[in-house]
Amino acid sequence: MGLVTEKNLSKIIIFTFIVIMSTMVFAMSYFYVKNTYSDFDVEMEKFQEEYYADKKNTLKKEINTVIDILNYNIVKSDLDDEEQKMDAIRLFNNITFEENTSNYFFVYEVKNMQGGDDFAKLIVNPNRLDLVGTYISTNYTDSDGKKFREDFLRDIRQKGESFTKYSYKKPDTKEIKQKISYFKYYEKWNWIIAVGVYTDDMENELAAKTKEFKKRVKNQIVQNVVLFIMFLSIAILISIFISQKIDEVLKNYENKVLSNAKELEELNQSLEEKVKNEIEKNREKEQLLVQKSKFIALGEMISNIAHQWRQPLSELSSILMFIKFKYSINALDEKTMEQKSLEADKVLEYMSRTIDDFRNFFMPKKEKEEFYLYKVIELVMNIISSTLKNYNINIEINVDKNIVLKTYLNEYQQVLLNIINNAKDVLIEKNIKNPTIKISAYEEDTYVVLYVEDNGGGVLVEPKGKIFEPYFTTKSESDGTGIGLYMSKIIVDKNMKGKLRVRNTKEGAKFAIFIPKDSSIKDINYEFV
Repeated sequence: MGLVTEKNLSKIIIFTFIVIMSTMVFAMSYFYVKNTYSDFDVEMEKFQEEYYADKKNTLKKEINTVIDILNYNIVKSDLDDEEQKMDAIRLFNNITFEENTSNYFFVYEVKNMQGGDDFAKLIVNPNRLDLVGTYISTNYTDSDGKKFREDFLRDIRQKGESFTKYSYKKPDTKEIKQKISYFKYYEKWNWIIAVGVYTDDMENELAAKTKEFKKRVKNQIVQNVVLFIMFLSIAILISIFISQKIDEVLKNYENKVLSNAKELEELNQSLEEKVKNEIEKNREKEQLLVQKSKFIALGEMISNIAHQWRQPLSELSSILMFIKFKYSINALDEKTMEQKSLEADKVLEYMSRTIDDFRNFFMPKKEKEEFYLYKVIELVMNIISSTLKNYNINIEINVDKNIVLKTYLNEYQQVLLNIINNAKDVLIEKNIKNPTIKISAYEEDTYVVLYVEDNGGGVLVEPKGKIFEPYFTTKSESDGTGIGLYMSKIIVDKNMKGKLRVRNTKEGAKFAIFIPKDSSIKDINYEFV
C-alpha cells in the first residue's frame, strides 16, 4: 500500500511544510547567532582602533586649547614676559581633569634641542613635584629600558610634535604604568608642553564599553531568536488550520462521491445506463487524479519556495543586524541608512516576484492564450531553478525566442514542469555524473515541438509508453505516485489535441511535446527527431 493516499495527503503536505519551515528557522537562528558574534568581534576591533585614535586626538586638542589660552593671555595682558610665564605655570598646575582620571599637564623648558644631559628644566609636573625645577636628561630610561625623551625630542625637531608611549609612575601610587603622551613645542617661550593618559585607564573604560556592547548584542540576539520561534509557531498553527480545512473538503468530496455512486447504482437498469455509469466513474477517477496531481505539485512548490527564499531571508537578516549594530554605537548616518534600505528593498522585491510567479502558476485559466514559448520556459525555470542548482543539475536551453504558441498556458506549464521534475528525480536517484537537462524546440507549418532531454540512462521499461499509465512508477512508494506523466499525457493529447511522446537516446530519455497551431486540423504527421 502506498504511503501517500487521499486520506492522509493533506497531513503529509502539512507535515512536510512544518519540517521544512522548522529546519529553515533553526538554520537561520544558528547562522544568525554565529554571524552576529563574528561581526561583533570585527566591529569591536574597529571600535578599539577608533577609540585609541580618539584618545590621541583628545590629548592633542587639550594641548592646542591651552596654547590658544596662552596666546590669548599674552595678547591681552600688560605683564612682562617672566610674569606671563609664571601665570602660565600657575595655570598648568591648577588645571583639573575629569574625576577618577590621572591626566595632568607637564612642561619642559628646553635648554638644548639636540638633547643630552640637562637638555631641559622640568617646570611643571604635578605628579613629580620632587623633579620640578631640576634639569633632566634624554639618557634617562623608563622601566622598560626605553629612552622616551630622545624619541619625543627627535619628533619635536622634525615635526614640532610627538606621540610617545612609555612607562611612568602613576599619580598617588607607587605603580609604574604604560602611558601615551602628546608633546608639542611652544616656540615663543622655548617650552615643550605635554599631556598624557595612562593606558590602564583607557583599558578599563574600553572594557566597560565592550561589556555594554556585548550586553546589547546578546539582547538583540535573544529578541530575534524569540521572533523566529514565534514566526515558526504561527506558521505551524496556520498549517494545522489549513490541514483541517483540506480534510473537511476531502471528506465532503468523498461523501459526495459515495452519494453519487449510490444514485447511479439505483439507476443502473440497462446496458446503456451501465456504459454511462462506467464513463462517469472514469471521469471521476480522472478528476481525482488531477486533484492529487495538484496537491503533489503544491508540496513541490512549497519546497521550491523554501529554496528560493532561503538566501534572501539570510541577506535581509544581515541587513537588519547591520543597521541595529550601527544604531547601537551611534554610527548610523543617513547615507548608510539609505544604502541599506535600498538593499533591503531589492531583496523584498525579489521575494515578492517569487510569490507572484508561484501564484500565477496555479491560477486557473480556461481560455486559450497566445504566448512566447521562451517566456514559459523562463517562468518554469524561475520556479525550479533553486532546486536544480541545489543538486548541481545543469540546464541547457536552445529555443528561438520568437516561437509563439496558442493553447492553455497554465496546463502547458504544468506539463513542462512535470517532465523536468521527472528528469531531475532520475538524475538524482541514479547519482549521474555531470547531470544535464537540455531543452530545445523547433517550429513546423502545422505544429510546434518542445524537446526535454536528460542524460539519466533512458526509459528501461517496455513498451516505453507504459510510463504514461496511471500509478505506474519506477520509484519507491514513498518517492513517487505515478500520476505526473499520466496527467501530462491527458493534458497534451486530450485537452490540447497534441502528442506527448518519449524515446531513448545514447545518454538518456528524450520527451517531445507536440502542440498543433490549429486544433481543427486532423491527421497531423508529427515527426520525432
